[in-house]
Amino acid sequence: MSEQVIRPDVRLEDGPMWPVACRSCSALVEVRKSSWEQTSIQWHADGLRVCEERSATGWTEDGRLFGGCARLGDSIRAAVSNGDLPIQSSDPMPVNTDPDSGPSGHGIGH
Repeated sequence: MSEQVIRPDVRLEDGPMWPVACRSCSALVEVRKSSWEQTSIQWHADGLRVCEERSATGWTEDGRLFGGCARLGDSIRAAVSNGDLPIQSSDPMPVNTDPDSGPSGHGIGH
């Protein structure tokens, strides 16, 4: 039997997580934008306690599901737009060329 080799996770070495505060409730999370379409969010206990949307769902630490916070998503988009949160990918921002599709709200994963 051969020895298993485990590679270290080095993704955060070239693209660390950045603090982002929700503009609505001030919940502080850490965020990494790998691309326009992919967002990693690390919640901490203090942020979990103060998130208004999370509280409104009745979420508890014992496992009730929470799909994500729209207000935090807006705050993350604003941080990117303001230059406070870098995007790791050098691809340009995707542009919707279909005038009938309207705003999609996609691009911020939770």
